[in-house]
Amino acid sequence: MNEEEIKQKIAEEIVKTERLIADYKEQSKPVTLDNSIGRISRMDAINNKSITESALRQAEAKLSKLHQAMDSIDKPGFGLCIKCKQPIPIGRILLMPESNKCVNCAR
Repeated sequence: MNEEEIKQKIAEEIVKTERLIADYKEQSKPVTLDNSIGRISRMDAINNKSITESALRQAEAKLSKLHQAMDSIDKPGFGLCIKCKQPIPIGRILLMPESNKCVNCAR
């Protein structure tokens, strides 16, 4: 697999993650008190909001790492584990382009 295909994969992941972030932001809007829902339903909505906010933070972190990967793809160290300096398998790069560690070091 060449560099252009990896760039394409990262760009696709960036677009998907940006859409996901937009969805999470929409879902994590404040729960209004003027809705005529029951107390249990309101508590459930508040709980779902906090779960969505956590997913939003994770997606934003992933997006940041994807942008870093896109910026570093042309640099000599791209595809090498930052911890052990061994090559990261291409399968891992394709599945998790934001990853900068091999499977063993990521554990």
